[in-house]
Amino acid sequence: MLSTLGGLQRYFRVILLLLLALTLLLLAGFLHTDLELLTPLFGGQAEGPPVTNVMFLKTHKTASSTVLNILYRFAETHNLSVALPAGRDVHLGYPWLFLARYVEGVGSQQRFNVMCNHLRFNLPEVQKVMPSDTFYFSILRNPVFQLESSFSYYKSYAPAFQGAPSLDAFLASPRTFYNDSDRLRNVYAKNNMWFDFGFDPDAPVEEGYVRARIAEVERRFRLVLIAEHFDESLVLLRRRLRWALDDVVAFRLNSRSARSVTRLAPEARERARRWCALDWRLYQHFNRSLWGQLRAELGPRRLRAEVARLRARRRELAALCLQDGGAPQNRTQIHDPGLRPYQSGAADILGYNLRPGLDNQTRRVCQRLVTPELQYMALLYSLQFPEKPPKNIPWRGAC
Repeated sequence: MLSTLGGLQRYFRVILLLLLALTLLLLAGFLHTDLELLTPLFGGQAEGPPVTNVMFLKTHKTASSTVLNILYRFAETHNLSVALPAGRDVHLGYPWLFLARYVEGVGSQQRFNVMCNHLRFNLPEVQKVMPSDTFYFSILRNPVFQLESSFSYYKSYAPAFQGAPSLDAFLASPRTFYNDSDRLRNVYAKNNMWFDFGFDPDAPVEEGYVRARIAEVERRFRLVLIAEHFDESLVLLRRRLRWALDDVVAFRLNSRSARSVTRLAPEARERARRWCALDWRLYQHFNRSLWGQLRAELGPRRLRAEVARLRARRRELAALCLQDGGAPQNRTQIHDPGLRPYQSGAADILGYNLRPGLDNQTRRVCQRLVTPELQYMALLYSLQFPEKPPKNIPWRGAC
């Protein structure tokens, strides 16, 4: 009898131990998933303070205005210095190669925390302005769509576009309209992203040359975002910079209305890829690179969770801040003159209306999220250099 009881006790102890082990395994799995979803910084990420020295190479027509807004907000919130254009300028010398003297206050303040205005990259001169531990990053977009956007936006500026009745006509015979001798005004018409990185947009597409220039970009830029995968890019950027979620949440800025977007036929897209072959090689390389880094550092499940968190927070802020259901509006529908974006060429640039009745603190947060880049730049300039004449933004009150 006693031996039978002892056997039953041992049996139940084994069962209890197995149940306990199973419970611990299930709990560990739950906690692991929960931590992935709730921890601001991913598991395995190096801990430390947020990165505050940042240089963003703002390429053209690549969703870079939205990234600029992120950086401006972070700089203002954390009282960081921004390398802003000197005097009445709105760019840092573009399309000329960047020189340190294009920055306001560079003589009295040799180093700044954030640099993000349009410039043509010139590393030795940038290093005169930015600290040695600066985090360099940029953004690229499929050159087919980047060229289409440039044609709309710079139609009245670039000589190569002025003479072309349509983008299809331009791509059918680009050499009819594009003149190498007018390169600085035609930078938007061929390999514009390659040009922004400081390279020759008219260089022959030779394998050795292309690989060497791409390697230069990789050595200096620790991350290159991809506009077509914008949210995934922001997740990785946030991880690298160790920033809070709200630091990288943003609304789409400087976007065009659907009526000003041209849909290219497949043959026109192929012509655009050939015409902007250097941009195409750059884009292909860093698109692969981005996804390689995402797989290595996050994995599919973590990436999906973080993208979902980012989008959910954006929806929350849109519901809190924006009128008209959060939909962007054309310039005639934007009530606040200070929130009307600059209009260029044939593009119809959209903006936002804030919800009425917001309290002062909420309104300030919401207003910064939708302030167009030129108005925001003028605001930061006045805050940073109160003794200087303010930047003049004459078009902000125009419809």
